[in-house]
Amino acid sequence: MALQLRPNCEYCDKDLPPKATDAQICSYECTFCAECVENKLHNVCPNCGGGFAPRPIRPATEHRPGVSVSKQLPSDKRVHLRYSVEDIAAHSARLKDIPPQER
Repeated sequence: MALQLRPNCEYCDKDLPPKATDAQICSYECTFCAECVENKLHNVCPNCGGGFAPRPIRPATEHRPGVSVSKQLPSDKRVHLRYSVEDIAAHSARLKDIPPQER
């Protein structure tokens, strides 16, 4: 199963196309831009509490049959946070000093 490649930052709604090098995801594919991960979330997913990693870039060119961004389309469903900015800040503050592997 391929990653969804969600089209936007869930925090600031910045567009994150499939080739975006600043897209970050958690293990549940929650998607944020690098600026929000660093400056707003402090590497704490507001949904699950996990950390983030760079989202891989799906190849634009079909090097193998059926495997490319044109054959496995990215999601067009924009996702937005369900928590308030204040709640997210408190959540991040509680967890930011705990390494992701220990959360």
